[in-house]
Amino acid sequence: MSSKKGVALVLFLIFLAVMASAALVLIGTLLVAPTRPTATVPSNATLFLKIQAPFPEVESISLFSPLVSQQTLRGVIGTIERARKDPRIRGMVVIPQTTGAMWAQLQELRDELVKFRAAGKSLVVYFEFGGAGEYYLASAAERILVMPAGTLDLSGLATYEVFFRGALDKIGVFPDMLHMGDYKTAANTFTERGFTPAHREMSRSLNRDMYDQLVRAIATGRNRDEAEVRRLLDEGPFLPEDAKAAGLIDDIAYDDQIDDAPPVQGTRRFEGEDYIRSLSSGRGDKVALLYAVGTIASGKSSFDGASGSVLGSDTFVEWVRKVRADSSIRAIVIRIDSPGGSAIASEVIWRELMLTREVKPIIVSMGDVAASGGYYMAVPAHAIVAQPGTLTGSIGVVTGKFVLQGALDKLGIGTGSVSDGQFAEIYSPFRTFSAAERAKVEEQMQSTYELFVKRVADGRESTPKDIDAIAQGRVWTGRQARELGLVDELGGLDRAVALAKEHAKLGADDDVNLVVYPPKRSLYDIVSNPLGMGMGASLRLMFPQPEVRMIDDFASRFRLFRRGETLMLMPNLFVREP
Repeated sequence: MSSKKGVALVLFLIFLAVMASAALVLIGTLLVAPTRPTATVPSNATLFLKIQAPFPEVESISLFSPLVSQQTLRGVIGTIERARKDPRIRGMVVIPQTTGAMWAQLQELRDELVKFRAAGKSLVVYFEFGGAGEYYLASAAERILVMPAGTLDLSGLATYEVFFRGALDKIGVFPDMLHMGDYKTAANTFTERGFTPAHREMSRSLNRDMYDQLVRAIATGRNRDEAEVRRLLDEGPFLPEDAKAAGLIDDIAYDDQIDDAPPVQGTRRFEGEDYIRSLSSGRGDKVALLYAVGTIASGKSSFDGASGSVLGSDTFVEWVRKVRADSSIRAIVIRIDSPGGSAIASEVIWRELMLTREVKPIIVSMGDVAASGGYYMAVPAHAIVAQPGTLTGSIGVVTGKFVLQGALDKLGIGTGSVSDGQFAEIYSPFRTFSAAERAKVEEQMQSTYELFVKRVADGRESTPKDIDAIAQGRVWTGRQARELGLVDELGGLDRAVALAKEHAKLGADDDVNLVVYPPKRSLYDIVSNPLGMGMGASLRLMFPQPEVRMIDDFASRFRLFRRGETLMLMPNLFVREP
């Protein structure tokens, strides 16, 4: 026993030493001014920019932040925008790596690359390995280059989903789940062994729409017929020589040969790492930019817990009240990247935004996901902007419990209970719902669903009947949602800011000072909560593979199904290239 205590003590001391070292690294990083001189941009430069998506929406700061790149989506788009307006930059070579990125982020990046090329500047994309995501970005370029030993893994899109029912049966755990809406499949991860008909129909629709968007982008960028692009996708993946013969790429080269080929030839190479963009606050009127990122829950936000970002209703309401009371802020832009979560927390946020919309304009910009509770909080906005590949909708509710009696029996663990009150044991983890309990839960869920539909109907100036017809928990792409009236415009954050200026009666060319929430954390905040912010994002940046995200999502969703919690949560959906 003493031996075990000694080992535990040694491990604890090692942990303290590691944390102390990490704290010193952080303090040194924050307090010591950088000594690296700022490079001067030559007058005839080609910018070499590495794009490693997915990007976090909000910069994470923890003891681990110095070890992980923290470039945000807004930061890299701002870099491209600055290069577009910089007369010293004649062109750009983009080297993309997009493993794990979802389509809305890629579309926002591609839109900025299209603007760069439209400004009369050359754009080249080079990659060693290119999947559908890399090639989607590359299709905006003037020239596409692949290294000789590379591969163009372009063969269409596939959606993968994981169902854990069989594993739960093996360990004796029964998922007693209920849902409102035929397509509300968030609990299917636990209750099913495979696709239900409605689940498969929804997944097929989403996958097809994403595929069609990919085809259109390639056809437009490469000046090809859509039917021809579909035929080529059926022939992939491609070796570099075959991709060049098919007209999908323009040349085969190594990185060191790019400088000697047009349109880069004759310009001076300038590395993107040296092209530091200062995201200045601007000198114009203030527009608040509130990031609503993560699973919605009651209480305070924990920006990067081990299971991912949590958007706490208390924290978000505090931000909203601050910007509403600030007379210098002319409009509010809310950037939503959330699969939903707690119905109660979503309603709390909805109420605060409804009060705020009477005071100043609210515009919503949807990121990769703004579904279920994430869509609930969007409906008070004066306008909603989404990317064609955004996942949104999922207007429905789900709840339930995990019955552990079978697992406990296998372990030889006895159980017992005493209670007073007819429904005191309604959420007992030792048995399934009785008929009367199930009816009680369904009554509560129906009320929540009807309220959800009414909130959407009021916000979208529609009727509950019409919204119910496109609700039922179904997830839509941003393009589909635009056609259904759930979204007003297609575009990115820049378009949302432009609409905010318009609604605030500001000039289209006026500069604005973006007041960003969450604000920067103090050194005290970071040191006092070293693991509470940044750890999750750091791990997801290190391991962006969808397979890793599936397991992480399973764990976080398992914890969401707690006692009595009615959830507005979208299902697991991983649309990616094979």
